[in-house]
Amino acid sequence: MRKFLVVLDDSRECLNAMRFAAMRASKSGGGVAILSVIPPDEFNHWIGVGAVMREEARERIHAHFEVFAKWMRDKQNVDPELVIREGEAVPEIIAHVQSDSDVGLLVLGAADDKKGPGPIISQLMRNSAGLPIPITVVPGNMSKERLEAVT
Repeated sequence: MRKFLVVLDDSRECLNAMRFAAMRASKSGGGVAILSVIPPDEFNHWIGVGAVMREEARERIHAHFEVFAKWMRDKQNVDPELVIREGEAVPEIIAHVQSDSDVGLLVLGAADDKKGPGPIISQLMRNSAGLPIPITVVPGNMSKERLEAVT
């Protein structure tokens, strides 16, 4: 089964990427993998404190994931899987794509401000030749109605 890989983070544009991935998966009979990357600098504390912070980060990710997963299950009939990795976002995204041959498309949400599409998209565009799959960039300001129309 082909999976749409979407990155879960705290950005507003993440919502449209999630919607797009779920709608496309639902209409094409695919699946959705939601990847969240915990940056290593969150744990540069004493060992005990770092372990507690790591667990708290995982709990936040699971809670955030469940909001999207419930919508995907209820509205799109898609049961997403959660993948959590630790490290720098772009290398971890690339590593996951290379390790999971079922991933057929990377879906990213683009910021709609003057600073650009976002750091992950900017970095991945520079490294896109190394990716074995296409990238779909979903505008963060696209309406739900428009997303439905294009999926």
